[in-house]
Amino acid sequence: MKSTKAASRYAKALLELAVENNKLDKVAEDMRYLAKVSSENYDFQLLLNSPVVKTDKKIAIFNELFGQFEQVTTMFINLITKNRREYMLDDIAVSFESQVKAYKGIVPVTVVSAVPLAASTRETIMKKIKASAKGELEVNEIVDESLIGGFIVRMDDKQIDASVSSQFSNLKQRLTK
Repeated sequence: MKSTKAASRYAKALLELAVENNKLDKVAEDMRYLAKVSSENYDFQLLLNSPVVKTDKKIAIFNELFGQFEQVTTMFINLITKNRREYMLDDIAVSFESQVKAYKGIVPVTVVSAVPLAASTRETIMKKIKASAKGELEVNEIVDESLIGGFIVRMDDKQIDASVSSQFSNLKQRLTK
């Protein structure tokens, strides 16, 4: 948890720096790429977490790997590495992405349903969500057959569970008390 809070603070600092330098979109693109490299490459994770590889060697590797990055991003990564916090870069990149969305007023929404939603159902759900959300919705639809029927909507730290499987689970709990 401590790492996540620190990563959030570093991401906020990078966001402010990117906005100040009018480089937000480019820095956001850089951080998405960094998160992708980190999540897809186990060797990169080992490098980030390795106490054996010296700081100057890590900086040289990062500069070689990410030479196309915006100067603001490169300087930030170098600073993080000099402060021996490179193990947090993946968490910082993920936190940065969510903070950029919040800054731009984009609200991520996930709709999980047992089958692909019909257009009329999707429209009804979106109307209800828009009424309670401020900003532009970024909707991600997922099909999960284990729900049996119904849907689950996740937005920020809220969840609306209108799935048949949760109703069965609730009924089971009430009957077994």
